[in-house]
Amino acid sequence: MNKQITLAMGNGGEENNELISKIFYKAFKNEILEKSEDAAVIHGGELAFSTDSFTVSPLFFEGADIGKLAICGTCNDLAMMGAKPKYLTCSVIIEEGFSTRELEKIVRSMKKELEINGAIVVSGDTKVVPRGSVDKIFINTTGIGTIIKKGISSNNISTDDVILVSRDIGRHGATIFAAREGIELSSTLESDCASLIEQVEALLEADVCVTAMRDATRGGVSAVLNEWAKQSDICIEVEEESIPVSQEVYGICEMLGFEALNLANEGTFVLAVKKEDAQKALEILHSFENSKNAVKIANVSQQYKQKVILLSSYGTKRFLDAPTGELLPRIC
Repeated sequence: MNKQITLAMGNGGEENNELISKIFYKAFKNEILEKSEDAAVIHGGELAFSTDSFTVSPLFFEGADIGKLAICGTCNDLAMMGAKPKYLTCSVIIEEGFSTRELEKIVRSMKKELEINGAIVVSGDTKVVPRGSVDKIFINTTGIGTIIKKGISSNNISTDDVILVSRDIGRHGATIFAAREGIELSSTLESDCASLIEQVEALLEADVCVTAMRDATRGGVSAVLNEWAKQSDICIEVEEESIPVSQEVYGICEMLGFEALNLANEGTFVLAVKKEDAQKALEILHSFENSKNAVKIANVSQQYKQKVILLSSYGTKRFLDAPTGELLPRIC
């Protein structure tokens, strides 16, 4: 492990996992933390608890802003554990000279997304620091939600499951890159940033047998699948042609040499569901506008334990490794 922190250690991939396991998990080791879920399940399985910090640049981008992102990020982490978001805290670090008008716009976005989730902010903290001490504004949100359905865990995936993705992938990462680099696009590309609680509630209310869920943020779908393969000691076999990628995202990937599976998402989630419930789950997801192109992308096997395999239409296969290096810093 490097003796100094690098940007790659915040990418959601291998370096990030190493940082967490060798420093934070080593110091804070406990049974709940070691499950490595999107949110901790506490209080006898009745509550989910999660926290996240947001440093995205630029603050405003197509489809969302840092305020919407801050609420979606924490609420989605709770939803991925089958929990209904209820109470959030909000802490902000603001650079001296930051526009109060922009701050009000950010807070309005947060309020709107809280209403979608049926949650409220009940506590917070504000710090103002001298110019140059922070880049405009950083936001931390912590959330508590009530568990709707117990037992959802990425440590329990088996060969009885198949893997679905809720929509086309990579939109958030592609949008942020285009905004940051000033790339002019003659398209409607925008971030997928959205709250996912409505889809999750619909799945659980319909008694779809969901084994695990994860929103594919930093590191994208690739990071999620690799984490799941290791956590559940399984092999995930991905059909490359089944992966939904929009033409806009595909174009940016082709132009810049990115892998869509590695790009961040903020309103896209991966599901492991029982085989017999896969079609039912897809039908429910298709009833929502932002998951109308949900699709099955993978099967689970024991062929290469703790590995993800990408199967091509030509009959070839290769390992899909977790992302390495820093593809795009300050993505969320």
